[in-house]
Amino acid sequence: MSKKVLILSGSPRKGGNSDLLCDEFMKGALESGNEAEKIFLRSKKVAPCSACYYCRDHGGKCAVQDDMAEILDKMQEAGVIVMASPVYFYSIDAQMKAVIDRSVARWTNIPNKEFYYIMTAAEDSDTVMDCTLECFRGFAACLNGSKEMGVIYGKGVYEAGEIRKMPAMQEAYEMGKRV
Repeated sequence: MSKKVLILSGSPRKGGNSDLLCDEFMKGALESGNEAEKIFLRSKKVAPCSACYYCRDHGGKCAVQDDMAEILDKMQEAGVIVMASPVYFYSIDAQMKAVIDRSVARWTNIPNKEFYYIMTAAEDSDTVMDCTLECFRGFAACLNGSKEMGVIYGKGVYEAGEIRKMPAMQEAYEMGKRV
């Protein structure tokens, strides 16, 4: 059965390493007959959450008028959510963090999602992505019925495109095919 896949590419570089892994994941998902859409977060206007809780009293509508409402609509519609980020100081980048924080407006309306996580880092150590992964997992843990389906580690890459030579490219494609 076909699934609706939403890929949130947090890379600040179009064609950056985590963004390229998103493309490979999407290629595999599409070839398996799924619907897939990638949102390049940097191209969207998503302000930080101001914790005003306007959303609480207005049915999940945020006081900030930007692209986040569209992203939340797509997150609600998707059965599968892929979250991708390069490692920034052992954590997720600002683009992804803003989306996670602004999800507070409708986080209770995003249940029963399958999650895949994609991370890239210049370092090649085994622990370089631990905190980044915990950020993703922490978000998903707040959503009822969320299920982690896979993690892709793109280690030892810094310059845009370096990931093309790494096994993570094939892993992303194969993981996308298994959605």
